[in-house]
Amino acid sequence: MTKIGVGVIGCGVISRAYMTAMQRFPNIELRAVADMRTAPAEARGKEFGVPAMRVDQLLKRDDVEIVVNLTVPLAHTDVSRAILNAGKHVHSEKPLGVDMAEARKLMELAEQKGLRIGCAPDTFLGGGHQTARKLIDDGAIGSPVAGTAIFARPGHELWHPAPGFYYLRGGGPMLDMGPYYITDLVQLLGPIASVVGSTSRPRQERTIATGPLQGSKIPVEVSTHVAGMLEFVSGAVISVLMSFDVPKHNHTPIEIYGTAGSLLVPDPNRFGGEVMLAKTGGEWAAQPLTHAHTDGEFRSIGVAEMAAAINANRPHRASGALALHVLEAMEAFQLSSDQGRRIMLETTVERPAMLPAGRADGQID
Repeated sequence: MTKIGVGVIGCGVISRAYMTAMQRFPNIELRAVADMRTAPAEARGKEFGVPAMRVDQLLKRDDVEIVVNLTVPLAHTDVSRAILNAGKHVHSEKPLGVDMAEARKLMELAEQKGLRIGCAPDTFLGGGHQTARKLIDDGAIGSPVAGTAIFARPGHELWHPAPGFYYLRGGGPMLDMGPYYITDLVQLLGPIASVVGSTSRPRQERTIATGPLQGSKIPVEVSTHVAGMLEFVSGAVISVLMSFDVPKHNHTPIEIYGTAGSLLVPDPNRFGGEVMLAKTGGEWAAQPLTHAHTDGEFRSIGVAEMAAAINANRPHRASGALALHVLEAMEAFQLSSDQGRRIMLETTVERPAMLPAGRADGQID
């Protein structure tokens, strides 16, 4: 097995999950970390036993082939552009960009350079979601007709020590959490044809509830309640709600309704979870999980899968094309709300191939 070297730029909260998960995949190896701030990079480097350095130094390393971009959303495209210009493949945290214009330019640059772009989320590669995909493909619910995708919470300022970026351009519930839900829906149902959306921003500022900034006010620049419909090329219509304005609710994350049954899909921000199936007229029944990567944190499986694809010279699954299609759909909710009309999507994408069943944790192909 050819082990591919990985570097990480951005050593914030999510970086620990990524770096921990990298240790579970034998085809990749973390070799360097960097951050615009010295202290977080040194802390992560010490924690994981790799050198910490400046961003420009990391991009010059010959032993790093893939760079994982874990910066804040507004920096995603600038950092990814620098990675590509350094001749390295990039796997970015979501979203791919804060708007379609900059994301398209990034995809064009990667094509010019002959390099790959991958993008989170990669949770759809977890065993819970791959099992749900197999059930749909096997006809367990007949033809998918409709469904729901719901994320609704009070807001990240209740727990995050520095939540300001969640409410600036590039943030909000749709760009923050929508990628998990919509990416999973695309891998379950195929590409999206059109979007109808309605949005609101009930509060102009939020109060940080914890940490050193407790009591500080942060401005809200984006819609914090987004609702609407996704119409898929297949004809399925999914109702979507992404909100930072809901105190509590009792909806499941994703439900898919077909001509012969209904399916409860696990939380798309997790890799495992229970998959429930009910045939028409029947009761809910838990389904055996057919795929690996269910128990624990695998938030680098997309990086490992990209590395395997590079070695095998095949397409990777958590691709830039998938992220671009999802970004266009997310952007269309606000555009539809602003213009009062249905938005037809210009991009399309093939459903990523299912991972092989029967593999152990850490195995891709």
